[in-house]
Amino acid sequence: MMNAKTFKLNITVPAEAIDGLGHVNNVIYLQWVQDVAEAHWQHNSTEEMLEKYAWVALEHTIKYHAPAFEGEQITIETWVEKFEGVRSIRRTKIFRPSDNKILATSITNWCLLNMQTRKPMRVPETFTAYYEEVNQ
Repeated sequence: MMNAKTFKLNITVPAEAIDGLGHVNNVIYLQWVQDVAEAHWQHNSTEEMLEKYAWVALEHTIKYHAPAFEGEQITIETWVEKFEGVRSIRRTKIFRPSDNKILATSITNWCLLNMQTRKPMRVPETFTAYYEEVNQ
């Protein structure tokens, strides 16, 4: 396990995220989990990495803890827990900063693909430097 750098997105819950019960639909949380993972990858990657590699989701496990509502400010925080062969184990926490209430948490297994062959490939050791906190 590495000492992971976190990455955060702050959003305002839009009206289209709300379901018939008046709160954020469960499918939207899953979309946010994918969106923050993609944003983290884009943020941390070089142009060469973005051309050579892509990630595909193998498995999502998501737990819903509390509802969120239209207009609320929420934070979606993610980090890579570890790289394991062709996989990346990524965690995500979605929370409301105003009261620090956790709304949802997830663990996702991602698989690294070589964009040329479209086949899984072992995560290069150099990736760790892009996702690990440097102790000073």
